[in-house]
Amino acid sequence: MLCLHGPNLNLLGQREPEIYGAMTLGQIDAALVAAGRRLGLEVDCRQSNHEGVLIDWLQEARGRVQGLIINPGGYTHTSVAIRDAVVALGVPSIEVHISNVYRREGFRRRSLLADVCHGRLMGFGPSGYTLALEGLGGMLGVDLAGGLSVSDNVSGS
Repeated sequence: MLCLHGPNLNLLGQREPEIYGAMTLGQIDAALVAAGRRLGLEVDCRQSNHEGVLIDWLQEARGRVQGLIINPGGYTHTSVAIRDAVVALGVPSIEVHISNVYRREGFRRRSLLADVCHGRLMGFGPSGYTLALEGLGGMLGVDLAGGLSVSDNVSGS
């Protein structure tokens, strides 16, 4: 699994803790990697403030990852290029946002990735990343501790 974090997420724990909470990106990544281990999934977490770097990582992941968790940060609303790279990756993907974008400024409600991702999680704080990983695992048929597998329900709807 590949988890990509976009611009300014490296400032988690310092930047607007009333919105994003006190956890650092390192803590979120460590929790996600640990959750992956429990599920038998390897998780590669990366962050960049640069659009081109995020696109390069998406392209490099083609054929080597089974799923994508992405929080594009501000690029959610502006980057057709990241959207196209997510499509080209060709794996189930989940868009994650720590805050509920619908409770914030109007411009944050528009996502260029929403229609190309299998799901979106927002407003669950840092635990949204783990929820996304569990969702991807279910889509891929991973036994989620005896839970239901939704691998037969991965469609565009």
